[in-house]
This record gives sequence, C-alpha cells and structure tokens, in this order.
Amino acid sequence: MDEQDSFTPIRRRGGKRRLDDASYDLDAAFADFAARFGAAEDGPAPDAPPFGDRWTTWDQSQPLQRGPKPHPDWVITDLGAVDTELGILKTGKEADVFLIERAVPDTDRSVLLAAKRYRDSQHRMFHRDAGYLEGRKVRESRVNRAIAKRTSFGMEAIAGTWAAAEFDALCRMWRDGMAVPYPVQIVETELLMEFIGEPDGTAAPRLAQLRPAADELHDLWRQLRAGLTVLARDGYAHGDLSAYNLLVHRGRLVFIDVPQIVEVIGHPRGRELLSRDVRNVGSWFVARGLPADEVDALAADLVADAGLAR
Repeated sequence: MDEQDSFTPIRRRGGKRRLDDASYDLDAAFADFAARFGAAEDGPAPDAPPFGDRWTTWDQSQPLQRGPKPHPDWVITDLGAVDTELGILKTGKEADVFLIERAVPDTDRSVLLAAKRYRDSQHRMFHRDAGYLEGRKVRESRVNRAIAKRTSFGMEAIAGTWAAAEFDALCRMWRDGMAVPYPVQIVETELLMEFIGEPDGTAAPRLAQLRPAADELHDLWRQLRAGLTVLARDGYAHGDLSAYNLLVHRGRLVFIDVPQIVEVIGHPRGRELLSRDVRNVGSWFVARGLPADEVDALAADLVADAGLAR
C-alpha cells in the first residue's frame, strides 16, 4: 500500500510576536515550541499516546455511531486507550482493511479490531457503485446532485455513504442475530469492527479458500441459508455475495463486506440482486458437491421471504 492514515495531534496556536522585537528570545521561543509541539528530544509530544499510533477514537463517535447495546464485554470504551496499527488485512478498490490493537496502558486489557477505511476521492476506484446507489438518497438535494455527477465532492459523499451504509447494515444484522463482525464504531469514513480471527492476528479464512468435507459443506450451507433467510425477511439482499466475502472461523460462517446492501422492495433491481447472491455463492457449493436443486430452492424461498413472489 502506498499511503496509510496517520494520527496527527491537534496543534494549538500561540500569540504572535515580532521577530525584530529586542525582547524576543529565540532560545526561549524554541523551548516553548518544543514543549508544546513535541520538538524536544527527550520524549514524545504532550498530546501523543505513550505508545502506538493514536489515542482511541471512541470519544469521536456519537452514541448512534457506536455499536448496538449492550456492548460486548471485549469492547474497550476507556478514553485513555491507545490504538496501534499492526498491519494490513486486505486491500480493495474502494477501501482497505487494517488490523488495529486497542489497549489500555498499564493494564492487560487489549482487543484486536478490523479498521475498514474507505479511500479518498484521489485514490478510490468505485467501479460498481451506480447500481447499488439507486434508491439510496441523502437528505440534501445538493449532495444527491454531486453524487449523480461524480464531482470531487460527490465522490467524498459516496465514501461517507458507503461507510455509513455498511455500519448501519452491520448493526441491523447483528441485532437480528446474524453472524457478522460486531460494529464497534464509525468515525467519518473509518469503520471499526470486530476482528474475525485468532488472538495472534491470523485472520479467519474466506470460504473460497476452504475444501470442506461433505458434512462440513452441508453445515456451511445450512448456516448460509439461515443467514440469508433472516436478511430476506427483513427485506434486504447482501448485493455482492460470493465465497470471497464469507469468512469461516472455527466452523462458523460469518458475513462480511456489506456496504452495498439493498432494500429489495424499493430497489428497481432488488429481485435480481437477491437471486444473483444465491447463484454466485451457490455455484461454489455446487462445485463441491451440493445438489444444484438446493440452490434453486433457496433462491425461490428467499424471493418469497422477501415478499417478492408473484
């Protein structure tokens, strides 16, 4: 990756002084600058955390920008916590996902999080947003016009729309009991969520990477059917489902990458997207031994569950 987000402490402005003033002491001025802005050689800037990359961003999220209550016990809400970036988990055309450790100094409390950061307008390559944004509007008409015209401001608005849509979708799916990463919080275009993987930072494999035995295959299909049924009964389709955006962690199938979730009733292509989800992921299962009629049956059931049957 060429660029990564970094934390920059807020710098406070001091009063102005004339450089030609005889009373102006350069040594004292530099010492003052060093004390306030971290130029001293004997320690970090006063606003910097004792380690890591930034202070927790928990307090930068409003209540509605935090995950559903009650928060799981592992969620760290301490304002003295520190975030440390450990590496990158996934790169994509619209966003990159980083591994973050959030820890409380001088304690043994820490948690691994996945930080999904949607790219800015200069580095983002949205290639499939138009179809998903149909029917998805924001309140301000000028923003909708900018999105439609793909202006620079519109591209920034799209990033915010995608991040907010994914956060809202994860909250809804979590409340409904679906297997998704718990959405911890959202700050602008960064979405922090539960890391699905091992304590050492090893991410759970994608479904596409597995070669399950027959009994495992049928259990994964059962979990997929259960999750999609919940989603369809709520009136939604994943919109981009495949074996590449499903994780398998210790036998548990987890849905990820849901910014393009669509309301199947209000979207002009809702029924098509719902059926396409089933076909795309179903082809992976059929190639590994699942009877094809199981896929057809699931597609028909989901159309009925979503109230789209004719």
